[in-house]
Amino acid sequence: MGQNKLERFAELDTFSNTIQPRLENWFDTFENKGKWNELYFKNNNPIVLELGCGKGEYTVGLGRQYPDKNFIGMDRKGNRIWRGAKTALDEDINNIMFLRTEIDKVDQFFAEGEVSEIWITFPDPQPQLSRAKKRLTAPKFLARYKNMLAPDGIIHLKTDSQLLHEYTLEVIEEGKHILLFKTNDLYANPENKSDPILGIQTYYESLFLKEGMPITYIKFKLA
Repeated sequence: MGQNKLERFAELDTFSNTIQPRLENWFDTFENKGKWNELYFKNNNPIVLELGCGKGEYTVGLGRQYPDKNFIGMDRKGNRIWRGAKTALDEDINNIMFLRTEIDKVDQFFAEGEVSEIWITFPDPQPQLSRAKKRLTAPKFLARYKNMLAPDGIIHLKTDSQLLHEYTLEVIEEGKHILLFKTNDLYANPENKSDPILGIQTYYESLFLKEGMPITYIKFKLA
């Protein structure tokens, strides 16, 4: 492991906007479950969660635009989270937190109805059929999200993978979930380009766009 990574991992422990639960806590109830607003944000604003946040570009972008909401970026890679957490601290953005843990542990960290929205931005599409259950919109993950989402909570999926896009639409239909919006080429419509939420672009998204790859987007509610 490079020295730079080791330094960032150590620095993360000092960041007031980052939580790194230890392994022993993954198998028990997170002691602050249901208390994110009370203990960390010090307000009652809605909580928006980004899964697989990477370097936190989307989490930070949303936090800048919507000071009346609280945002939590979740990823297992500390080296990635460091960038978003450092940016939020440098810019004194107080409505952003980062949680370093595995996504399949997500329901251990949030109480019933504690999350108002979930963003899934450019996740691994797990293209092999044998790994379909690991896709972040697979039924087993949606069941976990349902336990955390408030009534009428919204899920957003933004991806360059047409496979994941079509798979998610099938899951929505089979699960009788509520499709609110879909497009298999987000930026082909000028109206979508001007949307302040959809207009946030991650580093990898900008690379996909330069290569001419269409970006897809789905917005839905769970039944």
